[in-house]
Amino acid sequence: MIEKKLAKLVLEDGTVFTGQAFGAEGEVDGEVCFNTSMTGYQEILTDPSYRGQIVTMTYPQIGNYGVNQEDRESERPHLAGFVVRENSRIRSNFRSSEDLGVYLKEWGVVAIDRIDTRALVRHIRSAGAMKGVLSTTDLDETSLVTKAKASPGLVGRDLTREVMPSETYSWSEPLSSWSRLESDPHVEVERGDQSSLPHVVALDYGMKWNIPRHLVSCGFRVTIVPGSVSATEVLALGPDGIFLSNGPGDPEPLGGAIETIRDILGKKPIFGICLGHQLLSLACGAKTFKMKFGHRGANQPVQNLASGSVEITSQNHGFAVLEDCLPEILEVTHRNLNDGTIEGIRHRQLPAFSVQYHPEASAGPHDSQYLFDVFSEMVGKSLIQV
Repeated sequence: MIEKKLAKLVLEDGTVFTGQAFGAEGEVDGEVCFNTSMTGYQEILTDPSYRGQIVTMTYPQIGNYGVNQEDRESERPHLAGFVVRENSRIRSNFRSSEDLGVYLKEWGVVAIDRIDTRALVRHIRSAGAMKGVLSTTDLDETSLVTKAKASPGLVGRDLTREVMPSETYSWSEPLSSWSRLESDPHVEVERGDQSSLPHVVALDYGMKWNIPRHLVSCGFRVTIVPGSVSATEVLALGPDGIFLSNGPGDPEPLGGAIETIRDILGKKPIFGICLGHQLLSLACGAKTFKMKFGHRGANQPVQNLASGSVEITSQNHGFAVLEDCLPEILEVTHRNLNDGTIEGIRHRQLPAFSVQYHPEASAGPHDSQYLFDVFSEMVGKSLIQV
């Protein structure tokens, strides 16, 4: 029998969880959070929005369907560490190409299982998200508490620069052809002459791949640019619409991105998701706040205030738009039914709207995919007016 290596997860308040290591050996720090999804662990691992976080899965058995090339949301895992109750010793799925533990080891992700994740999540829900250290090398609890307290956390940090692309590129992979992503998602796929298609420029702050897939499937020609570009650079590309992507961390330090959005407002239709929603709100004069433990999972109920309908949504955010000082130019369009926080806004005079959740969810519910159609109609009306 192979002897399992011990690992420890220690929170800044001194709470200690001892379990078994799987994946890579080493030590990482970050904010400890939890995700309530039952499936989609590979999408979670490769979501750039998890940069700087140690992610705990509440579903007890993870890894039971392995990993594959098609379910990635980016080229590689981005989270700091991974925590599960049980890493399945058996992977059973016809699409599986690799074991989860092997995959994590290849990408240098430190992971721990055989801990009471229910107790960990209840503690976070009670005390709030906090900084932690996950280690397979230093098992001294006093030392690990000191390191956890010294971790920089998420507030005030610009994590987008660690995950955004370094250059501009085109995306033409639609939703119906995921198998082509096995080689390179950035390659051009033959779709005929795209020059006549409405052109969307997507500002990438750490964008999930399923977002440009949706935009392409809506009939857009898509150009992806780093989220650090200026408004002048964006408008020089001749867009018919602007998309603001998801991304990691605190939105308020992203002064350059906020200024860019402010300079684009009113010139082109804008649609934002997650961090893009927060940045659009900040550009309009709103403020954001750090949530107690955030929303992360594929089962969050959101009400569309215009229709009254309830959508089950996929979410991943630890910050939210503050309603108490929301500027008059913004209207709340969606609200979270668990805690009443803002889940969507629109500009009252200009063609711009955003949602806090993920309508492109993969894996996740599809209740909110209509928002891409709303954006498409908005861009179409703008072109007619021109």
